[in-house]
Amino acid sequence: MISSHELMMRSEPWLRYAIHRQLEADPTRNDQVLLAELLEDARIKSLLKEISDFHGFVVNGHKNVNNPMHKLLFLLDLGLDRSVMEIDQAVQAILAHKDKHGVYQTLMNISVNYGGTGENVFTWALCDAPLLLLALVKADVDYLVDIKPGVDHLVSTLRPNGFPCIGSQELGTFRGPGRKEDPCPYASLIMLKLLVEIPEYQDSQPARTCANVLLDLWLDSLTQHPYMFYMGNDFRKVKGPTSWYDLLSVCDVLSRVKSVHTDPRFLEMIGLLKRKVGDEGMLVPESVYQRYKDWDFGQKKEPSAYLTFLLLRILKRLK
Repeated sequence: MISSHELMMRSEPWLRYAIHRQLEADPTRNDQVLLAELLEDARIKSLLKEISDFHGFVVNGHKNVNNPMHKLLFLLDLGLDRSVMEIDQAVQAILAHKDKHGVYQTLMNISVNYGGTGENVFTWALCDAPLLLLALVKADVDYLVDIKPGVDHLVSTLRPNGFPCIGSQELGTFRGPGRKEDPCPYASLIMLKLLVEIPEYQDSQPARTCANVLLDLWLDSLTQHPYMFYMGNDFRKVKGPTSWYDLLSVCDVLSRVKSVHTDPRFLEMIGLLKRKVGDEGMLVPESVYQRYKDWDFGQKKEPSAYLTFLLLRILKRLK
């Protein structure tokens, strides 16, 4: 496996800041110089421009990487913060729309045929609300005032078998294609992704429940596919960024849960990721989002420094 220092040398400028800050690749590097290089990248500038009109995007599906929510989280994960004007604009847009429980809303349109109103309405579903709260956590918004009420409300919906497929009242009878009593794997994943970022919830029972749901789904991947979320061949292909339900995304979140580090189910997933490392000590993308075709993780021929960074970050947490 390539070292973090070697990866730094193999990376484009937009990724070096994240490698430096999160993997401690080279303590002699200047943070501000690396940050400036990140902000000068034309692709980063494009993403920043796209998130500045945060609610100009109407959500009609949650896998779409063009959703500003996913772009914002990608940028925050690289180390950008509210000192960047467009990041702050996106955060302010999120804060402007929340319900009486403190859960933040996004602009959605669910057709009448699927139990919605067929109109654009600010609302939330458990497959997006945790990510809006996560963005606020990563942007260092006031936790007690602006985040905790919404988190506590979402946590209150937990069932013994994980988080369900639910939404706010504006969505009417809409829910995903599955049995009502089943857990939603994606909702459970992103709720865990949120909880591990919050000190009071990091080692909580809700977090452990979510982790176990995901690990059980891996163990029973041939037979259990609640809400049509499969852990089959497509799931196992390495892909970035970590915005959906796939092997790298799940391992990235589970690696934040210390209690699963020695779990045979988790170690099997990590072992599979390690076996995908090529001769150059790096991961090569096996599946891509066309939106990111100009990035090193948007092609399937050459090693990707970004995907390798994600794997090194996972492995660092396991030491």
